[in-house]
Amino acid sequence: MWLSWLSRSLVLLVAIAQVRADADFMSVRTSLAKDYSGKGGDPGEKYFHESTFHHHYDGRFASNTLPESESAPYLSALIQTYLSTMSDIGAETWIMHGTLLAWWWNQKIFPWDSDLDVQISEPTIHFLAEYYNMTEHHFNLPGVEGGRTYLLEINPHYVVRTTADWRNVIDARWIDTSSGLFIDITAVRKDDDRRRAGRKGAMMCKDKHRYEENDIWPLRESLFEGVSVKIPYEYTKLLQEEYGSKSMTQTSFEGHKFNEDTKIWDRIRGNKHLSRLRGRSLDELPSRTSPLEHRLS
Repeated sequence: MWLSWLSRSLVLLVAIAQVRADADFMSVRTSLAKDYSGKGGDPGEKYFHESTFHHHYDGRFASNTLPESESAPYLSALIQTYLSTMSDIGAETWIMHGTLLAWWWNQKIFPWDSDLDVQISEPTIHFLAEYYNMTEHHFNLPGVEGGRTYLLEINPHYVVRTTADWRNVIDARWIDTSSGLFIDITAVRKDDDRRRAGRKGAMMCKDKHRYEENDIWPLRESLFEGVSVKIPYEYTKLLQEEYGSKSMTQTSFEGHKFNEDTKIWDRIRGNKHLSRLRGRSLDELPSRTSPLEHRLS
């Protein structure tokens, strides 16, 4: 959408050339004087470490959370750049869990939620691990001087397919290196145990979510935060199973009320309503900067 064929090809070639599959934890550290990663308090087997100040932030890149009024555009750009990148490199992905529920309401992130969840297939996690682990992706963002850089990091424990590896249920993350916010990426795999028991289409994730193959595929096309997105085929069924039917009808939640006229969740605090940044045109969406161009600038 945002790149010509030539520039998209250049990004792909340079991204592959920049792959560092053996990058260690310290190689992506920023200039923070203190380590807020939370690594010190986690078991040694755990790969991803949530920050010491909030479990939806990566403490390697930030030392505190953003106010809700400031986090909204960061989160919007986070999912836009992720979906754009996966589309550019041909990696199939779809939104799930609370992010899918937010899509169901108004195709926008819940204003109170900083937890973004997507899924990929098992062949896709192998593809990303082989060619794109630890690659940085730079985007020009409207109103953001210098743009922002996003890191795709793969958990090396993704090769362990059992739910017993409960410390490493997140297979990858898409991380905003300017704020520490990230997207959790989990791989959907064949459920070998249930398939041996006769459930031919059984699928599972390491976080113990279980599905049927036709619950997810064929994926449907839609929009989320103004960009193209894929959603599971049986999205209504999946949402009802995970959150209950009330989650799709209750119009007041987390101090917000859904405005049926504007289709926006307004925060109710006295007489003040805080609405998220909405109605962005295509010209206001992130545009990718070639990694080579970014290095030379």
